[in-house]
Amino acid sequence: MSALQYAASDTLVLAKRNLARIPRAPDLLISYTVQPVMFVLLFVYVFGGAIELPPQFGDYTDFLMPGIVVQTMAFGGFVTAIGLSEDLRKGLIDRFRSLPIARSAVLAGRTISDIALNLLSIVIMMGVGLLVGFTFEANVLEILAGVGILLLFGYAWSWFFALMGLTASSSESAQAGFIVIFPLTFASSAFVPPDSMPAGLQAFAEANPFSTVTDAIRALWLDLPAHTDVWMSVVWSVGLILVLAPLAASRYRKATHR
Repeated sequence: MSALQYAASDTLVLAKRNLARIPRAPDLLISYTVQPVMFVLLFVYVFGGAIELPPQFGDYTDFLMPGIVVQTMAFGGFVTAIGLSEDLRKGLIDRFRSLPIARSAVLAGRTISDIALNLLSIVIMMGVGLLVGFTFEANVLEILAGVGILLLFGYAWSWFFALMGLTASSSESAQAGFIVIFPLTFASSAFVPPDSMPAGLQAFAEANPFSTVTDAIRALWLDLPAHTDVWMSVVWSVGLILVLAPLAASRYRKATHR
């Protein structure tokens, strides 16, 4: 086996280890299953009747579901932040470094496991969406393309939470990343059209990557004009990975050499 094959094998082993912990932590499993469903029900049945939409969107449920799924992808990485913070505090990271495994496998395995969990969330969200009235106006390839964009965007934010987990002093403070995620999510086109916002906030929402990804999913799943949203959502996701992954790797090296 080549060095690359060994690194890939080590990464998969650690990814499986991270996934195996989820069933034994009901609070984390609830976060991937119950919490997104609660957001859907809350917005559809509590706020949905009070929000006016442009005619092309039709029902608020069709407008909402892509935004809720994008939000769920960004939130999913908090498990990485908590897990890395706990492993670092308990000394497990130092034990991993003493093993004959690729150094990149620890962070890569942690973030790759998020992809599997995010895929589970997408499946659940799609099912719930269909139950509350969401309608796909797309073929199978367009639906899968949307899923691919969502997983890539979620993977990008996993590196952000990895950085938070390695920087925070405790697993509780590692969740401070939500301070960044919440404003970006709600000041976007995820839940309301940017046209309804004040001028300054509207400009921010239109430049927000959450708006770009949400609009791309709407274009793919609802057969709406895509403009540049689809390829720009890929550019945003890849750009975030290229920035955040090296920062997390650098922080990992410093944290394990204390």
